[in-house]
Amino acid sequence: MLLTRQIPWQDPIAAFSAFAKDLVVALLHGDDKGHDGSDRGRWSYIAVSPFCTLTVDHNFKTSIDGEKVSDAPFDALKALLARYENASVDAPAPFQGGAVGFFSYELGGVVEKLPPPKPDTISPLLSVGFYDVIMAFDHHNRHCWIMSSGFPEQELQAREVRAEERMDWIVQSITQAPSSPIDEATSSWRSTQSQESAEYAIGGAIDYIHAGDVFQANVTQRFVAPRPPTSSPWDLFQRLRKVLPSPFGAYLSANKNVQVLSASPERFLKVDTDGRVETRPIKGTRPRGQDKAQDMSLAKNLESSAKDKAENLMIVDLMRNDLSRVCVTGSINVPQCNEVETFTQVHHLVSVVTGQLEHGNTAVDLLRACFPGGSVTGAPKIRAIEIIHELEPVSRGPYCGAIAWIGFNGAMDSSIVIRSLVVEGERVIAQAGGGIVADSDPALEYEEAMVKIRPLLSVLDPAI
Repeated sequence: MLLTRQIPWQDPIAAFSAFAKDLVVALLHGDDKGHDGSDRGRWSYIAVSPFCTLTVDHNFKTSIDGEKVSDAPFDALKALLARYENASVDAPAPFQGGAVGFFSYELGGVVEKLPPPKPDTISPLLSVGFYDVIMAFDHHNRHCWIMSSGFPEQELQAREVRAEERMDWIVQSITQAPSSPIDEATSSWRSTQSQESAEYAIGGAIDYIHAGDVFQANVTQRFVAPRPPTSSPWDLFQRLRKVLPSPFGAYLSANKNVQVLSASPERFLKVDTDGRVETRPIKGTRPRGQDKAQDMSLAKNLESSAKDKAENLMIVDLMRNDLSRVCVTGSINVPQCNEVETFTQVHHLVSVVTGQLEHGNTAVDLLRACFPGGSVTGAPKIRAIEIIHELEPVSRGPYCGAIAWIGFNGAMDSSIVIRSLVVEGERVIAQAGGGIVADSDPALEYEEAMVKIRPLLSVLDPAI
């Protein structure tokens, strides 16, 4: 059962302002500007007032509604989704309610034996809410719906009553929401590594590649700034969206101290209700040009770069292998390899890998088989993660993890958490990096990371 109600078009940013102070809440913000206008930017969703929460702490202990349980994280997620299974119906949007949240990079330690997380972050390893009522926004057609399943009620009449009440509440909330200006206070960033030490770490990854440990390793740098006292995390997200419109924008609050503000361009994993799977790894970056001629030249340079193509192809092979763990034998295909896609601030090389889930496997099985994403680790994945742990002085936390919605109908879409800010209490964290291969130059790789991170830093320091 799913009740739907179409309402007049609302701007999702304006509508979300009614809920921006909620402790556990999610805005998944699409944007069909600055890229190819495909379905990746078509939809925005607001998910509010979860009826259940699932979290995982840094000891890999799982809690449901704050109470510790014995289930492993992915098992608990899969069981809760099965409990509230709602067969796909003729609904106006792909996501019709379900789980929404983030999966921190170090959550990979529940899948494989990996080094323990470094204790320099307060972000949980996993934070997911289960939502019976959502708003869906179709940017292409400028339509807006409210949908509710009526969960956690189980009896049909009780579900219908709850669903109607929840939709009424959403309408009332957004109607009464006051508008307020975005705070523009600034702050100063501090790098946790000097350029010299960052390049030394990149050189260390190159040494491991020459020694035969890995073919590629993704090495990143972190910047930290005090959050201006007058700027809320929601203020910062709105400023981020102005700088970096992207198809996988997201504002997620896990609790009063942790918010993830994402402007990711990269789809991680998508699966539809028929089990068709898609992943779109990004490897290879060039900045946008100052004029049309320079912009085209930079895109052509990326398109012809043997190094960047090789870097991307390594991750394509890794993702083919990860998908094969849960997909039908022979169903893995690569319909797009090393094509240039253009975003607001950069050009990227993007590939597409597809497959068909084996009968009996779910979106959660797919997520577990592929986590963390190969584009932010390297290949082979496990050894690359070990090298990253050695070379990077800090944890990654939500950065390089994933943000996902997983529907009660079995569908899923998710993004890699890159081009993102993480707010932890009074500090703001930005990270960026890139894939290191045998012929990488540390200075050039560092500059590529700076190309990616400068728009993030400009959110708090426009002079950068």
